[in-house]
Amino acid sequence: MRKIDSLADFHQLKKEEASFLLFIKTDGCSVCDGLLPQVEELEKEDSLPFYMANASQLRELAGELLLFSAPVVLLFAFGREYARFARFVPMGELTAKITALEAELDV
Repeated sequence: MRKIDSLADFHQLKKEEASFLLFIKTDGCSVCDGLLPQVEELEKEDSLPFYMANASQLRELAGELLLFSAPVVLLFAFGREYARFARFVPMGELTAKITALEAELDV
């Protein structure tokens, strides 16, 4: 999972990648720490690129994405938000959305 270090990096990513997953965490978040390894496991199985950002360090990104809790898992397709999962992320639903997005991209 690659790290996003600035708002400019995020904007560039949206322009360059057809689709991607963005995992947002915060410092001292035990739910984030528990979910991250599960999401990283999905990366091994899927063709989407996975990225991570820390909202505690990138407050302007959290503001732009209207993030009010953590963790948040966002799926993007063609520069737009495709799906959002916040706080307690159901892994089955996340996997289904990733699969659906990958199927749409193959068309």
